[in-house]
Amino acid sequence: MIRKLRTYLVVGVLIIASSCGEYQKVVKSTDYEYKLKKAREYYDKKEFTKSSQLYTELVNIYRGTNRADQVYYYLAKSNLGQHDNLMAGHYFRQLIKEFPRSAFAEEAQYMVGYCYYLDSPTPRLDQKTTQDAIDAFQLFINIYPSSSRVAEANKLIDELREKLVLKSYMNGKLYYDLGDYRASVISLSNSLKEYPDSKYREELMFYLLKSKYLLAENSIEEKKRERLNSELDEYYTFVDEFPKSKYRKEADKFFTSTKKMMNLKDEEVKK
Repeated sequence: MIRKLRTYLVVGVLIIASSCGEYQKVVKSTDYEYKLKKAREYYDKKEFTKSSQLYTELVNIYRGTNRADQVYYYLAKSNLGQHDNLMAGHYFRQLIKEFPRSAFAEEAQYMVGYCYYLDSPTPRLDQKTTQDAIDAFQLFINIYPSSSRVAEANKLIDELREKLVLKSYMNGKLYYDLGDYRASVISLSNSLKEYPDSKYREELMFYLLKSKYLLAENSIEEKKRERLNSELDEYYTFVDEFPKSKYRKEADKFFTSTKKMMNLKDEEVKK
């Protein structure tokens, strides 16, 4: 058994050594047609590190020829295979810039957005890359409205926008949780303006109401009445849109408390 294991180990080492030796011969070769052929073979075998290294060299060799776009394309895909989405996106953009009429141009335009999509971070982090992905997919749809990839691009745009909506909601809620009610009012109001159809609309509107109430409650006398009036307007807006909200009881408590602070009678407030 031990003898067999040793045999397998030796054979494995020899195969690896042979493979490495073969690759080094390809790297050192000055036969660029041969290198191009081997680069594609390595790519097809998903040996992306090897294909990437070869295509990186061949980009300059084939620049200005009718196969330059092909080299850019497989270099980009090789980087994607290594999960280097940043460099993959860079080479897809270069392909589009230098060869806008290439047979690879349509896919490259889509892949620019997809590379950004793959690098889009969690909602807690800065969402610039998410917005870049949306913009790139939208540009793809505008340029190739009849493409078979349009449906998938729209689906990914919707997914990315949901991430922006959640980020916006989390930002507003963060200020509320920190007790910075002035900043919370601004952030939550901006979120509702930017994403009026947000699935978090009820929560956003409730925390906006609560933030306005708490801001008014803790205000100096010169500003209290104005802020209480703003909170009352927010209350009416909220209950009109969500009369059966799970937050209704708490919202009604703010309303009752606000009336007391403003010394208002029932007939003096909006019904």
